[in-house]
Amino acid sequence: MIPKTDLPQSVKIVEVGPRDGLQNEKAVSTEAKVKLIDQLSSCGLKFIEAGAFVSPKWVPQMADSLEVMQQIKRQPNIRYSSLAPNLKGLETAITAKADEVAVFTSASEGFCQKNINCSIAESLERFKPVIAQARAQDIPVRGYLSCILDCPYDGPTDPNEVAKIARSLIDLGCYEVSLGDTVGTGTPMRTAKVIDAVSKQVPLERIAVHFHDTYGQALANIYQSLQMGVKVIDSSVAGLGGCPYAAGASGNVATEDVVYLCHGLGIETGIDLHLLAQAGWEISDTLGRKPTSKVSLALQR
Repeated sequence: MIPKTDLPQSVKIVEVGPRDGLQNEKAVSTEAKVKLIDQLSSCGLKFIEAGAFVSPKWVPQMADSLEVMQQIKRQPNIRYSSLAPNLKGLETAITAKADEVAVFTSASEGFCQKNINCSIAESLERFKPVIAQARAQDIPVRGYLSCILDCPYDGPTDPNEVAKIARSLIDLGCYEVSLGDTVGTGTPMRTAKVIDAVSKQVPLERIAVHFHDTYGQALANIYQSLQMGVKVIDSSVAGLGGCPYAAGASGNVATEDVVYLCHGLGIETGIDLHLLAQAGWEISDTLGRKPTSKVSLALQR
């Protein structure tokens, strides 16, 4: 029997559009990224993933992350974070005055090799000096865990393996682990089994969920997660993004849709939905496309 709790009174929404979204779209200017982050900062969001300090050879869309983070108009009480998977990335994140950094690995060996060119065990070993140095600088570290339900190379993922790696990230010093349905194939019951397994190893308050909407199941999976006590949701304005190492994976669930769902359930987000939708439309116009957010499209009618 999967345990359930009452819905939370409030949730923490981590806006990943400027990084996880834009790194999987066609390149946009530094100016457009700065404008997007500044708009998001006025919506009530408290956690914004602003960039990634990774090799520009592999992720050219994030090559200007330092300039972006130096140019944004930082607002009080907002945490601006960046990916920093190695010591060089961490050094640049410190220069950029990132409030938080993130490391990332996978729950499947095949995806780990394709994504970061090493095994899961090797990735965890690489993170040790990064996390130790970040903590020495009083910089919180978040852990991302990909392919928690399915892998495009290895097939279904064992929930117990997800739980084991999530526990390893916490033991290394991550304050929170974001569980990612990278290919967007998850359904509520499968989501429940993974959260149940992970919550036996990691406290619920240290678990976040990160759903892609490839099969249109992201909101259903988020609702299931909320019922089980998860209070942290990753989402991307306008549904920006995808995954270059997972063919067919569509963008992250749209922040507008998540906010609408939460407000409809009586869950506080602190976010102004209309200001958020406006930011989504403007970056979508820059990209020459429409938002994938159903709520955003409905608000334009």
